[in-house]
Amino acid sequence: MLEMLTSVNSALNGFVWGPVMLALLVGTGIYLTCRTGWIQVRRFGYIMKSTVGSLFRKSEKDHGSNLSPFQAVTTALAGTVGTGNIAGVTGAIFVGGSGAVFWMWVSAFFGMCTKYAEIALSIQYRETDEGGAHRGGPMYYIEKGLGRGWKPLAVLFALFGGFASFGIGNISQSSEIAGAMNGLFGIDPLVTGILLAVIVGVVIIGGVKRIGQVASYLVPFMASFYILAGIAVILLRITQVPAALASIVISAFSFEAVGGGVFGYAIMAAMKQGFARGVFSNEAGLGSAPMAHAASSTDEPAEQAMWGVFEVFVDTIVICTITSLTVLLSGLPLGEAALDSYTSNGAAAVAAFNTILPGTIGGVVIQISLLFFALSTILGWSYYGEQCWGYLTHDSKVVKALFKAVFALICIVGATGSGKLMWDIADTLNGMMAIPNLVGLLALSGVVARITRDYFKER
Repeated sequence: MLEMLTSVNSALNGFVWGPVMLALLVGTGIYLTCRTGWIQVRRFGYIMKSTVGSLFRKSEKDHGSNLSPFQAVTTALAGTVGTGNIAGVTGAIFVGGSGAVFWMWVSAFFGMCTKYAEIALSIQYRETDEGGAHRGGPMYYIEKGLGRGWKPLAVLFALFGGFASFGIGNISQSSEIAGAMNGLFGIDPLVTGILLAVIVGVVIIGGVKRIGQVASYLVPFMASFYILAGIAVILLRITQVPAALASIVISAFSFEAVGGGVFGYAIMAAMKQGFARGVFSNEAGLGSAPMAHAASSTDEPAEQAMWGVFEVFVDTIVICTITSLTVLLSGLPLGEAALDSYTSNGAAAVAAFNTILPGTIGGVVIQISLLFFALSTILGWSYYGEQCWGYLTHDSKVVKALFKAVFALICIVGATGSGKLMWDIADTLNGMMAIPNLVGLLALSGVVARITRDYFKER
């Protein structure tokens, strides 16, 4: 029975993270880019001014039961920026070559508009409970935007997201944290799991407000730490950067396979790895981040949606590019055979950093980064899971309380290395979340175009 379940999941995973779905994800981004008038290009300056620029403007506004716009984006980034930014990107380059980075940029470019559309719709169709707290996401804009006849599609999304939160949002991340704590301090994984369960439990019991408050401090710190460390690594080999950038572009269209292999296979391998890692990293099109943004106190859909462009930019164009350049500048041999010589993708990333930095400093940087990246992902996904199960049970307080308790305890399962099959299944469910979400985005693209047109017409 277990073998059959593993086989079925493997086949499904090959589809949801395969060429057809990746083409649909990127294709949706291209279509939405056209519908919104290439907003991520024509309005990029305005978007940066309205997002990054607003961080330096102090606000005394009381956001009540909801999050400030910045807390909403840091909560979304908490769930988005994770181990995929380091381990996933490293694996993509080893398998797909330097050209994978180019296609990762392409997916991010169009993914900016996909996430913009997701957030705009989540604000447009969100609900507000009797306490004034907002809730929204793909399940709400599918049902309310397309009509009750489409509710089965909304239910599917919530089911996929609810189960995926335990695997991709918890087990895999807890495992990374346990590994980092063991490597840094020699702490037993079981002890790490128990401590993590307590920390996560204390935070998520406080609801979205507490998650948002923690994320608003944790995300800027962890992102700054990794970005500064990455810049230091790049500066040590600054003379080689032009050649590395050139190889990214040239290899993206090269017929020469990485590490040997079938002639002409290289372009497809680079595209698949680049698109897959880009989407997996920034989650544009998967429908997860809009649930956090829906809790924002902002009333203007386009205003909050601009944070989606910023989110993808930071996640992929900045953080993933730093990882990519470090791997390429390290001079390590690429190819699947070379990757197999390491115990994991994360170990390959450590080797890349250690090649450039003196001693074992690179390993410490990676372990600290993975520790915080994984912790932030757990907190972000705890809210996504809560929202999905809340939607399925008509916002039952009992179900939400039970989910929080189980979610915290699952940290122990992940830290002690159990539940690999559950993680694999959740990875598949995470990809399957995209199907109902993309249907909703394409069907409601006219609404996104109108929201964008009306917002900028007033300005």
